[in-house]
Amino acid sequence: MDWLYESIIERIRQELIQAVLVRFQNMFNSINGRISGIAADVWQTPMDWNSSIFNMIRDLSETVVLPIAGTILTFVACYELIQMIISQNNMQNFETFTLYKWMFKTAIAVFILTNTFSIVMGVFGLAQEVVNQSAGLITGTLEVSLEDTLAELEAQLEDMPIWELIGLWLETFIVSFCLQVMSIVIFIVIFGRMLEIYLTVSIAPIPLATMTSRDWSQMGNNYLKSLFALGFQGFLIMVCVAIYAALVQTIPSADNPHAAIWTVLGYTVLLCFCLFKTGSLAKAMFNAH
Repeated sequence: MDWLYESIIERIRQELIQAVLVRFQNMFNSINGRISGIAADVWQTPMDWNSSIFNMIRDLSETVVLPIAGTILTFVACYELIQMIISQNNMQNFETFTLYKWMFKTAIAVFILTNTFSIVMGVFGLAQEVVNQSAGLITGTLEVSLEDTLAELEAQLEDMPIWELIGLWLETFIVSFCLQVMSIVIFIVIFGRMLEIYLTVSIAPIPLATMTSRDWSQMGNNYLKSLFALGFQGFLIMVCVAIYAALVQTIPSADNPHAAIWTVLGYTVLLCFCLFKTGSLAKAMFNAH
């Protein structure tokens, strides 16, 4: 009966080895898919990411928000004119150049307001060019390869007792589940950034209506800083992905499969943390609040 027991144990061992190899390979295939998915989403402009949402946001901004911004611009221009008159001793010491300066500032404000979307898309276009150039430099280093590692891993698994194989199989199951959860977190970060961009763009005419005002310009200036922060957040995300890919590429060659599996989870948790920090870091860099 010993031969039957040993054959059953050996059969279980082989099934466990194959299961671990398949799950190990699927784990790194999932990493490759996650990395390429992040890069593909970050490369896209708000118009390219979802044109229907972008067109809806643009229509809402031009038909609903722009008239409100026009009212605000009128108020700001009148307020500036009143302040100018008061500062000139009720026009007793009035200089014609001051009126020309007010007219020039108002004309610039109207021009900015009527070209709001062009300005906003210009900001994202500049940031996107930086993202695309960085992507061109790091794209070739993103994919994690397992071709030279699976044979070595299989040899290591062949030397393991059945109980260690069972433990390793459970570890791969737990880590694979955690990676799926981390994928949802990464999805929330990447898609949340795009939704924040759309929400920010939708109210663009209101802060830009205050750009030329001496007393109200901080609203428009901070809005532009926020736009640059959102745009260059994509660059920081690409840097995080590149670092993550470089770290993960060293894992498949690890001598200890247990350490390799849990290191993958640790690096993925670190990636999620860094992705969450990119937004606040970008705003801090541009002093946006």
